Amino acid sequence: MMLYLGCAVWAFKDWVGDFYPAGARPADFLRLYGDRLTTVEGNTTFYSIPDAATVDRWAAQTPETFRFCPKVPRLYSHSGELMPHLPQTLDFLATLQRLGPRLGPMFLQLPPSYSPERFSDLTQFLTEWPRQTAPIAVEVRHLDWFRQTHADRLNDQLRQLGVGRVMLDSRTMYDGQADGLPDPQFTSERRKPNVPLQPVVTADFCLVRYISHPDLHFNEPYVTKWVPRLQAWLAAGKTVYLFIHCPNEAQSPAIARYFYDTLKGTMPNLPSLPWDEIEPPAAQLSLF
Repeated sequence: MMLYLGCAVWAFKDWVGDFYPAGARPADFLRLYGDRLTTVEGNTTFYSIPDAATVDRWAAQTPETFRFCPKVPRLYSHSGELMPHLPQTLDFLATLQRLGPRLGPMFLQLPPSYSPERFSDLTQFLTEWPRQTAPIAVEVRHLDWFRQTHADRLNDQLRQLGVGRVMLDSRTMYDGQADGLPDPQFTSERRKPNVPLQPVVTADFCLVRYISHPDLHFNEPYVTKWVPRLQAWLAAGKTVYLFIHCPNEAQSPAIARYFYDTLKGTMPNLPSLPWDEIEPPAAQLSLF
């Protein structure tokens, strides 16, 4: 049962004194994060392309069991068709492969402007991608991708190529439960698209991005429905990367912990988090 649990970032100063110990320095954040959680969504690579020295430093600060899931830089994924940017994207991949076993699936997030009209471009890009040595997962945002004909075609192609599906669950932002969300973070979080949830696994792994509400009680029905899906996928031998976002990023680790504990309640054999080895106990993390 391979479940990797993490957040969108590791460098968040407001976690100091709570998720991170009091007095923690920014230079220690990644090491401390890897002592607690098992994966991170590579948002940083979406905005800035790291050099080899930076990637080497990431590797040195995390255990071999940790997994980075770096986003393809927006310079390549959000500039029209993908194929013209394939050489640069492969150069980016080569740098990230310095992570060795710590490199999880790459994350190709496509913009809302990238529609099924570019299906051939996407297929060619994924066909040329070295999928056997560098697994990749795709997140689509144009609403036409979620119409049955296009959705079936995309899912069939991803299965054929062994490419993962990124599942974005932004329902807590759009189900009439927005009261109490803090500004300006709520405004920023609203930029996540209101797309239908399509819980489909197309490879031997998948990425789930759960956009949580800062109030635990709003999350309960969503997490409850996620648990049997995750349980079934893990029991079938799928590797699941579960990323917890929150408009109030300070709450993300606590909600991740809640999600994990809820799942473990139905799967007692689920491996423990490294977080469990840290004193004081994780239960003392201030929640909500």
